[in-house]
Amino acid sequence: MRSKTIKRTGLIAAIAAMPFLLQTQAAASSVVNLPEDPSEGLQLLVLLTAMALIPTILIMMTGFTRIIIVLSFVRNALGLQQMPPNQVLIGLALILNFFFMAPVIGEIKDKAYTPYVNEQITQAEAIEATMVPLREFMRDQTYKKDIELFMEMAKISSVPTVEDIPDRVLIPAFVTSELKRAFQIGFFLFIPFLIIDMIVASTLMSMGMMMLPPTVISLPFKLLLFVLVDGWGLVIKTLFSSFN
Repeated sequence: MRSKTIKRTGLIAAIAAMPFLLQTQAAASSVVNLPEDPSEGLQLLVLLTAMALIPTILIMMTGFTRIIIVLSFVRNALGLQQMPPNQVLIGLALILNFFFMAPVIGEIKDKAYTPYVNEQITQAEAIEATMVPLREFMRDQTYKKDIELFMEMAKISSVPTVEDIPDRVLIPAFVTSELKRAFQIGFFLFIPFLIIDMIVASTLMSMGMMMLPPTVISLPFKLLLFVLVDGWGLVIKTLFSSFN
């Protein structure tokens, strides 16, 4: 069972990283084919830099940004500084990201990864086929206002169709929209816990207990409320519905 899980995780990671791995492979081939090229060292440096940036690029082109920010808001709203730990939040965000992105990953596997491995399509066709579902996902999750903002800054007046929006406009617009959605969800998560803090602070002031920090008393009540309403389940459901 453990070996199957490892293989499945490796397959998912390979599918998600496919467009960047294919480009990296092409760059590596150019270096090998030109051993006497004086720019070989520079090409190798570009190749290593691209490989180092692959995890960051993958994170910014998926729903990971929204998920990790919302989970951080939940921890701060509860008043917990290091619980759950950062490692747990990041791990949960990665697992949820794979779950939410499963339709996109499946489409990439069927239309790009499997045909390329079976040598049915070329590298260029595989890269193009991989970017189609990713671009569609990003377009569906991006506000029109953000796209217009980056098109204006890029001095692009208009495009024939939404499919023709360049990546240099779509990707930053998508990240900006993800930040907006994450902060909107975080605002609504803070409201019930803020009410509890206000009630506890007002009660302590009316009792003349000015020196007792309200957070010391409100923290157990916030934890109790979060457990009774199945807080983690509600947060995950909210994140899932925000992607649909």
